[in-house]
Amino acid sequence: MLLLTKKDIINIFSMKEAIEADKEALKMYNEGKTNIPLRVNIDIPKYKGQSLFMPGYAEAMDVTGIKIVSVFPNNIEKGKPSVPAKMLLLDGETGEVISIMDGTYLTQLRTGAVAGAATDILANKNAKKMALFGTGGQAPSQLEAVLAVRDIEIVKVFDINKERAEEFAKSMQEQLKSYGATILAAESMEDALEDADVITTVTTSKRPVFDGKLVKKGAHINGIGAYTPEMQEIDEYIIKNCDKLFVDTKHGVLSEAGDLIIPINKGIISEDKVSGELGEVIIGKVLGRENEKEITVFKSVGSAILDVVTAYKIYEKAKELKVGFEFDI
Repeated sequence: MLLLTKKDIINIFSMKEAIEADKEALKMYNEGKTNIPLRVNIDIPKYKGQSLFMPGYAEAMDVTGIKIVSVFPNNIEKGKPSVPAKMLLLDGETGEVISIMDGTYLTQLRTGAVAGAATDILANKNAKKMALFGTGGQAPSQLEAVLAVRDIEIVKVFDINKERAEEFAKSMQEQLKSYGATILAAESMEDALEDADVITTVTTSKRPVFDGKLVKKGAHINGIGAYTPEMQEIDEYIIKNCDKLFVDTKHGVLSEAGDLIIPINKGIISEDKVSGELGEVIIGKVLGRENEKEITVFKSVGSAILDVVTAYKIYEKAKELKVGFEFDI
């Protein structure tokens, strides 16, 4: 078995590689070359958390995997990741575990990358301004993913805790300085949204984090944080009135995402509002953005295929570069 730490992954695998891995994963999914059961969620109400078990199989790669990931928002107050996780990879032919790797960073990487993939495919090519809502453990990769696919000049970061937004912006300005963007804490929700070409939400909020009526024509929105039927980051106005709405997987989003489930249950929209899955755009089955004025929305709840494919790409590169710690038990 090969043990890979966060440091190992960072040293050998870039955000751009992760974005391409996610595109390949969604393509496989839409070509019917995967087996991805709906993940199992276990509530831990005592600590306001959840543990999720996400298995998947990629036939083309002969690899199976399972990620065990927990979401404990209060961990941020303890100086711990709010989304701790481990990833196990199994040889698809023998069923033997071939790798254990840091799943917290893998989750951050592939979740950022899927929003990066959606932004690359759906956002206007001349996008210059980004609004980021949320500063938790997944926020850095969400920010980097957009910077990796568009020449963003200014990012406005909004968090309900202004001090945290300022600290995050300062840290990201240094960490991501190679991209050349100016990263600032927004004074308000309205300030963040003003003239934003790309909007990403990555919070655990149960109510919308911005006013959809303030979204400008031509904007692209990534809804990433809401992963249960009770969570709702994106308001019903923009879900109803956006020109096109894409998802990572219909089965996952329509089963788990409050952003869509809540307005569907209210009769504001129907399931037909979903224009298609991002993988369907990739394989040319459905059209993506058709003009610069369309408002596009991408809603993701995550899928194990993103973990399995990205993890296997990391594993392959680590073997090639002789990175990681080999062991047996």
